[in-house]
This record gives sequence, structure tokens and C-alpha cells, in this order.
Amino acid sequence: MASLIDSLARSTDSKILLLVCDGIGGFPGPSGKTELETAQTPNLDRLAREGSLGLLTPVRPGITPGSGPGHLGLFGYDPIANLVGRGVLDILGTGVDLRPGDVAARLNFCTVDGDGKITDRRAGRIPTSEGEKRVALLNANLKIAGVEAQVYPVKEYRGTLVLRGADLYGNVTDTDPQALGGLPLLAQARDARSARVAEFVNQFQCQAAGILKGHEPANMVLVRGIDRYDALPTFQERYKLNPVCVATYPMYRGVSKLVGMRVLDGFDTWEGQIDALERVWNDHDFFFLHYKYTDSNGEDGNFDGKAKAFEHVDSMIGRIAALRPAVFAVSGDHSTPSVLKAHSWHPVPLLLWGEHVFPDDCTTFDERAARRGGAGHMLSQDLMALLLAHALKLDKYGA
Repeated sequence: MASLIDSLARSTDSKILLLVCDGIGGFPGPSGKTELETAQTPNLDRLAREGSLGLLTPVRPGITPGSGPGHLGLFGYDPIANLVGRGVLDILGTGVDLRPGDVAARLNFCTVDGDGKITDRRAGRIPTSEGEKRVALLNANLKIAGVEAQVYPVKEYRGTLVLRGADLYGNVTDTDPQALGGLPLLAQARDARSARVAEFVNQFQCQAAGILKGHEPANMVLVRGIDRYDALPTFQERYKLNPVCVATYPMYRGVSKLVGMRVLDGFDTWEGQIDALERVWNDHDFFFLHYKYTDSNGEDGNFDGKAKAFEHVDSMIGRIAALRPAVFAVSGDHSTPSVLKAHSWHPVPLLLWGEHVFPDDCTTFDERAARRGGAGHMLSQDLMALLLAHALKLDKYGA
């Protein structure tokens, strides 16, 4: 399917806008309604009345996706064939010069006791300035033979590790046990060619324990999301598009860079994102707009907070629609029901609005309405074909 769409794609002046409300899908709470059903979203409901709704399955039925696979599916890449580790995505999003063949990983500074057992996986959520001090200590003292190792700060207790050298492969397990009271794990290679990287990670973690000793509360590191960076075909190559990303969090900026998007800077609020979108509207033909707080409230189990986040999204929908894209899609990378406080396997609602979108009978944008919407139920990786078609960016197939 991907090669077919790629062969039919053509460049035009029409514009596509994809708004991803992270973790959009919910589950009924005590009231019997989901967060999206509870929220007051008159602008999204107006688009629902004028457009068409449907459902997306991010990976496959019953599979709970991470944010990386969820977004790659939305961008038209098979999330099973193109699984990319979170370390690669995070570090791409921070602006670090990551090169094909590098191995990248996420770091958590953590707290360990005198026996080396983990007492806080996030080191008391130290401020970014303290994280930067630990990064400087590590870079000044690390000496791992056979590979170039560099640590970069991200935010608060988070950092990233890049390993650069010949023939590196990142099919390696995390050292984070995801629990308190135990020792950090040893990295294990899942295949023979990744054995060297597993050894490098274990050397790094052993050296970090000595370098950070006495620097409580961030006196140890945990290594997560280890993977090798291999370039993917870009939006320009596949779809003949000139894409741009308007997102605040590194992971989503990273997955955008992975597929060739320009990534905008200079904002940290939803309103600032819309200002940025309007400024570059004449410069691009594909716009990826990301909103985070629907997901973070869901993970916190904050039902009312997630409903309010949808209302915050809705407050800017009028300005977005006023730009008159050929097709405007609203959906999500996965579901994050507040009742589960986690990602889930539930399909996510989809809203399509534009000049060539055939209206259905839905009058509100929510999960229940989406189940009877005219756009139907599809895999997320098929969405890009639908967006390109509605923007008249696909040639006819066959004679």
C-alpha cells in the first residue's frame, strides 16, 4: 500500500492539516461519558456536523501503542516494520546531530541508597540546571574504550546518551526496572550483533555510578529506549510534500524530524503554537500540529483535567479552520483513558473536514459518534492516503 501511494503522490498547492490530540481516546467514567463526551467543544462539534467521523486503530487490534509507533502510523509508516526506539526520537527532537548508525538512549537521573538500590526513579525531579551539572560531570569523566560516548541534557531529570562508532546495533534491553527497591538492571543484547552495545551501556552505567557518587539526589542513571538511528524515507520523497511540525515536546519533534519535517521553535503554549502555525501557513503544504495535555491528564488519572484539555484545544479550532486547509484532520496517536492512567488498545476517534469531505450524520465529535461515522474504521497508517486524496494530491491508479 505504501509504495502504491508513494507512486501516485503529486505536488499541488493545496494544504493538509493534521491535529494530533495526544492520547485522545477515553473510556466512560462514573457519569457514563468519556472525557471527550464530557467536554464542551462547540467548534469541534461544528466541524463534525460539516465533515465526517471515523475510527483509527494505531497498530493492530488489541495492541497498546507507544507514542512513537502511534505517530509513525499517522504519518503513513507501518509501525511494526518501522519500530524506532524512544531514545532516537527524543534526541532528534532536542536538536542533537544524530547520524545514521548512531545508537541513542534516554537517561533518567535517579537516586540510589548506599546499597545501590533505587529509591527514586526521577531523582526528586531535579531542576534542569542540576541535570545539566550531572551531564557535565559524566562527559568530563567517561572513558569507554571502543566507542565515542556523549551525554546531553534534556529537561529536569532527563537526558540522552549517544554512542558513535562502527557497526553499532541497538537491540538492547533497558536498565530501568520500572520499580523501586531493586538494583538497576544490566543491559542485555536481544541479538548477537547488539552484544557490543549492551557491553558499552553496562560500562557507561558502572562508570556513572562512580562519577555521580555523592551527588544526591541524582547519584545514578537509568538507561531506556536504546536503539540505532536509521533514516526513513521522508515526506518529501514519499508524498511530494513540504511538511512542518508545530509541537513542544522533544519526542514529537523527533519523530517529525525522522520523516523530514521542518520543526518550528519559539513557543511553549497552545496559543503560541497557533500563532506559529499562522506565521508559516504560506510556506508549507502539510502541517502537523500536536497537543500534549490530553495525554498527560489521562496518564495522571485526571478525568476532569483531560476534559478541560479538550476544551482548551477547542478554543483554537476556529482560528485553525479559518486558514481553510483543503483537508483538516483531528485524531490521536493512541487512547489514554483516565480510568486506566495509561495508554490503551482502544481505537481513536477521527474527524475529517474539508471541501471534498462527504458529510455524514454525526453532530458531535466523540468516541461514540466516531463509531458510526462515514469515514469508517481503518488502520492509522492508511490515514495519509485519505488526506492526500481529499487534498487532490493523488493521481489516478491505472488506465
